[in-house]
Amino acid sequence: MKIAHRDISPAHPPLVVAEIGINHGGSLDVAKGMVLAAHRAGCEMVKHQTHFVDDEMTDEAKQIFPPNADKSIWDVMEECALSKDDEISLKTYAESLGMIYISTPFSRAAADFLNDIGVSAFKIGSGECNHVPLIRHIASFGKPIIMSTGMQTIDGMRPSVKALDDSGVDYALLECTNLYPSPPEIVSLQGITELRNAFPRAVIGFSDHSIGPEMALSAVALGACILERHFTDTRYRKGPDISCSMDPAELKFLIDRSREIHTALHNPKVRTAPEEDVYRFARGSMVADRDLPAGHVVTPSDIWARRPGSGEISVQHFDRLVGAKLTRAVKRNQQLLWSDLDGVKPQANS
Repeated sequence: MKIAHRDISPAHPPLVVAEIGINHGGSLDVAKGMVLAAHRAGCEMVKHQTHFVDDEMTDEAKQIFPPNADKSIWDVMEECALSKDDEISLKTYAESLGMIYISTPFSRAAADFLNDIGVSAFKIGSGECNHVPLIRHIASFGKPIIMSTGMQTIDGMRPSVKALDDSGVDYALLECTNLYPSPPEIVSLQGITELRNAFPRAVIGFSDHSIGPEMALSAVALGACILERHFTDTRYRKGPDISCSMDPAELKFLIDRSREIHTALHNPKVRTAPEEDVYRFARGSMVADRDLPAGHVVTPSDIWARRPGSGEISVQHFDRLVGAKLTRAVKRNQQLLWSDLDGVKPQANS
C-alpha cells in the first residue's frame, strides 16, 4: 500500500507511526510540540485522534470509567479533543515539516471532517474494528486504511475485512492488545503471523501498548511493516496513555533499530565478502597429524584440521582424504595439497 509518498510493504523499511492521540490534553501548542519532537526523532508519520463527543457517545458513557483513567470516558475525550480549527492547524503544521498526518475518527462526523480536510489515509481503532457500517463509510472515501485489531479473533474480523475488500481500498491490519500498558503475558506476537495467513491481501503491522521497544522490534522480525506506538514529548505529562508512550529518544531508537532488523531480515544465508578475512583464520585446513612417508595410505588418525583456513583443503573434505595414497612425504602440521593425494579429485571449499 501507499500513503501519501510512502510505500509500505515487506520490501520497505517499517513505517513507525507516532501516535500523539490525546496525550496533548486538548492543547494545540502541546500537540505541535509533540509533532516537532517526533519529527526531530526522524519519524515520518504522526497520528491523532479526532473526537466529536456528541456524535461519538451517548450519555451512558458518562458513567464508564476506563481502567487507565480516573474520570469517565466522556470527560476524558471532551477534555482532550481539539477543535476543528485546531486540528486543521495541527495537520498543516505536521505537513509543513514534511510529515504525513493521519487520524482516527471515532464517529461518522469525525470521518467526514477528516476527509474534508484532506487526510491521506484513515486509522480505525480497535474499538471500531467490528463497526462494519463505520468501516464501510470510511472506505467509501477511497483512501488507504490502517485498522487495529485488538479484542478481536480472526473469525470475528472477517466481516470487517470483507467490507474493506469489497471497497477496493488498500488496507493494513495491526495486531494489537488493548490494555494500557500491555504486559508480555497477554501480548500476541503470534497474531502477526495469524493475520498474514488469514488475510493475504492485507499489509500487516503491530500496534504496541507495551512498555519498552522489545515487542515492536520483535514484530519487525516477524514481518510487521507498520509499527504504531503512543508518543509523548516527555513522560512527565499526565494522561491515560502516557504510561505506554515512548519519548523522543525511544522513538528514534525504535526507528533506527527497526530499520536495521528489516535490513538483516532480507539477507540470505551466505558467506559475505566482509567475512572472508575471518574465514581465512577461523576455519581449519587439512594437515598431516604426524610425519608421513610418500606412498602412505591415509587413515583417519593421520590427518586433522588446524587453523588457519588459508590452506588448499578445508576440513569439510576430511572424509574424502581417508584412503588416498600420498604422492610425497609430509611433515606434521604441514598443510596438505590436492596434489599430495593420489586419486582424489580437487574440490572447491565452501
